[in-house]
Amino acid sequence: MDSEPRSSLSRRSFLQASAVASAAMAFRVVTEPMLAHAASPALPADHPSDTIFIDANEHPLGPCAAARDAVIAIAPQGGRYLFKSYHAFVKQYADFVGVTPDNLAIYSGSTEPLNYTVRGFCSSRASYVAGDPSFEGGMFAAQQVNARVVNVPLTRTYAHDVKAMLAAGSDAGVFYICTPNNPTGTLTSHSDIEYLVENKPKQSIVLVDEAYIHFCDAPSVIDLVKAGKDIIVLRTFSKLYGMAGLRCGFAIARPDLIERLQHYAGSNPMPITAIAAASASLKDPNLVADRKRINQQTRAATFDWLARNGYSYIPSVSNCFLLDTKRPGKEVTAAMAQQGVVIGRTWPSMPTYVRITVGTSDEMARFQQAWQKLMRG
Repeated sequence: MDSEPRSSLSRRSFLQASAVASAAMAFRVVTEPMLAHAASPALPADHPSDTIFIDANEHPLGPCAAARDAVIAIAPQGGRYLFKSYHAFVKQYADFVGVTPDNLAIYSGSTEPLNYTVRGFCSSRASYVAGDPSFEGGMFAAQQVNARVVNVPLTRTYAHDVKAMLAAGSDAGVFYICTPNNPTGTLTSHSDIEYLVENKPKQSIVLVDEAYIHFCDAPSVIDLVKAGKDIIVLRTFSKLYGMAGLRCGFAIARPDLIERLQHYAGSNPMPITAIAAASASLKDPNLVADRKRINQQTRAATFDWLARNGYSYIPSVSNCFLLDTKRPGKEVTAAMAQQGVVIGRTWPSMPTYVRITVGTSDEMARFQQAWQKLMRG
């Protein structure tokens, strides 16, 4: 019998890892409700039946046709773990991004490896350093391990201020960079991330969240993984690939860093439907380019309308952007929901800005109508 890959999920390894898996699950029970609560819209009881949701950075088109077909085709085998398909998909994705399978670990989205990175490198003696505003998942995880949380304001161009982050994080365990950033949709340059990697404290890791990289033309920092640097890159199929509900993501790093994350992950197999959908999506040579173009066109048309009508927003290269309400953003979010348009939330450091997800052209037309009605009182 041929030897299994390092990440083989045998019955023995499953039993040996059960204690670790139980601990990881307990941690998720604490952190994931926080994220879900922060992202959930406050819908009025009498909201319109045709309410649209442009609040959670989901892709309005959902999984591509090939992915949907793959889910249907694999469903009859839902009683099996199908470990061979798991390993085949890891190899497929490794080839896709130009690394080896030992550089990868697959998860149910990218929030799981974010949490595991924080657990592995942060503590009461090793802080968590991030931009502000940015995605808060790592902050919630850091609080659970009693790590100091350091939120560093973004630059004037809404990039992560890596020099300020270094100055504030001499004790850092993790420096978190989301690029394009959530919620601003803005970029931190490859050169700035390189600077952070080269000048960080020896004990720390740079965690780069590329959940939204497919929406723009910016270069990835996976090349720094290939160079053996102290960096972990997160990828997900939740955004451009439209698989937010199916859940599939990756951590990409040196093999020793992947092993450290897997210590917390246990050996819970991925859903075979997610693997089938993600694998089929990678085989569509036009999917990323087509969806990126659609998003860019709809986003540009929305920005043009906002500018013509005198509304202030932060220019974005992603599928979300921040829009200035000129008043408490939470009030605006609630008022928009009354009109059947659910928009995103605010961040404490920017309380008059709300996050808008770029939906379909029809959805953005609905948004414009509701926004104009609300702003004109």
